[in-house]
Amino acid sequence: MIAIGIWFIRGGRGSKNASGRERPADLLDYLLPRDIYTHISARVDITLYVFERLLRPLWAAALILSVGTFAETQVIAGLSAVMGSGPALDTGLGWMLLYSLVTLLVYDFVFYAIHYTEHKVPALWVIHKVHHSAEVLTPLTRYREHFLEGPIYAAGAALAYGIAGGLFSWLIEADITQATLFNIGFFSLLFGFNGSFRHYHVAFHYPVWLSKWLQSPVMHHTHHSYREKHWDTNLAAVTSLWDRLFGTLYIPEKDEYTPWGLGPETQDQYRSFWQNTTGPFKDWFAMLTGGSMRTSNPLAGGAARTDVNSRER
Repeated sequence: MIAIGIWFIRGGRGSKNASGRERPADLLDYLLPRDIYTHISARVDITLYVFERLLRPLWAAALILSVGTFAETQVIAGLSAVMGSGPALDTGLGWMLLYSLVTLLVYDFVFYAIHYTEHKVPALWVIHKVHHSAEVLTPLTRYREHFLEGPIYAAGAALAYGIAGGLFSWLIEADITQATLFNIGFFSLLFGFNGSFRHYHVAFHYPVWLSKWLQSPVMHHTHHSYREKHWDTNLAAVTSLWDRLFGTLYIPEKDEYTPWGLGPETQDQYRSFWQNTTGPFKDWFAMLTGGSMRTSNPLAGGAARTDVNSRER
């Protein structure tokens, strides 16, 4: 419905083609462009998604519960050791709303920290590169990731929920399990919707003033672009606060050109399902044996500088 509204308001403008250029389109092609949804990258999105979901039961519940519980208990113990018992605040609506806001900000910071590190540390970039190998953006690109990357972000989310939960358990000294479950459910829905729409070919802009506080979907278009000025930008999940604070915020111009993927120099080595699944292991082997990375991609600042200089595109 949002995409239909954008099509109507903008008179058919705002949809991007497989090369990342804006083009006018009729409604059907605006919503489901053939060049994007028949692209090999879109098909690989599906296979990577299915493969990762098949493996998820092996780690998801145990990892999330162990990390979240450990973080919560450590925060409560640390605050109690330093400051004694909590103030036992009333569990009113105001405090629950503040709990939700703090949870969002902590989650967004942890997501930013992980994402930033993946872009700057070569050994982690080779995993995250699978996500950036997408040459077109579809809602399933949100879930396009190497099977080793899912546990990293799941542990990060559990850590964030545990920190926020521990803080407010100490402040309120009451059972906030229901509020915690509500936060997890609500933010999972929010992140799922936001993640799917920002991995969509329609350029959905916010006003500039709002983009300085919240990440618009089109801001993630630039994050996936291999143009040099777009490298390592817009790394948070929801807000723009952490990108502003650490100097990685980039607000694109209207219908700015954003070619997606790893770029023509290296894309052909990360195109198929098999290449994306085995690629990180091949890169790690090359790094351990003293060779250069198999795909030196200047998209990621830290990874790029392991064996090549930045190149103009």
